[in-house]
Amino acid sequence: MQKFDNLDDYIADLKAKLEKNAGCANTMYNLGVALLSKREFMDAERYFLDCVAESPRMAEAYVQLGGIALQRGDLDGCLNYNIQATKVRPFFAVPWGNVGYIQLEKGEVDKAIQTFKRALKYDPEFVQVLATLGSAYIAIGDYEEAEKNLDKCLQLNEKFGPAWNNLAIVNVHHGEWKKAKDCLDKAAETGFEPPEDLRKEVESNL
Repeated sequence: MQKFDNLDDYIADLKAKLEKNAGCANTMYNLGVALLSKREFMDAERYFLDCVAESPRMAEAYVQLGGIALQRGDLDGCLNYNIQATKVRPFFAVPWGNVGYIQLEKGEVDKAIQTFKRALKYDPEFVQVLATLGSAYIAIGDYEEAEKNLDKCLQLNEKFGPAWNNLAIVNVHHGEWKKAKDCLDKAAETGFEPPEDLRKEVESNL
C-alpha cells in the first residue's frame, strides 16, 4: 500500500485516480473521508453524494452524510440518511445506533431504546450505544437497566468518559455520593468534562 507524507498528497492521489476512473464509488468514498478529516464538509458531502449516486448500496456513505447533516444541526437530515443506510444494510449496527441517538435527541425515548437494542443485536460490543442506552434508561427512571448497560460498556472500554458520567448520575440517584465522585473523577481522567452542576451537587453531598 502506498504511503503518503501528508493528507494533501493522499487527496491529490485519490483525485488523480478518480480522473482515470470517474465512476469508482470506493475512491469517491475515500476522498470524502479524507476531506472530512480536514473538516472540508461541503467538498466531502459532494463526494459522498456522488458515491451513493454511483453505488446506492454503499451504507457507509449514507452514515457519513448523516454525520455531516448532524454537524450542521440538521437532525432530520441525519435521521433520514441513517434510515437509508439501514435499508441498504439492515444488519449494520452503526446507522441503527445513529437513528437511536437522533430519536433520543428528539425526546422519543421509548423508540430510541428499541432502536439501541436493535443496534446491540447486530453488535453487542458497540460501546457508544451501550453508554447512550444507559442515558435513555436514566431518562425514563430505569436506573437498574441503566447501570447494567453502563457496566457492560465500561468492561469493554474503561476509558469511555460518557459512561462514567452516566454511572455517576445512577449513583447520585441511589445517594451513593462517594461512588458518584469516583465516577466523575474517572470520567475527567478520560478527558470528558462532566457537567459543572452535577459535580457541584456531588461535592456538596460528600
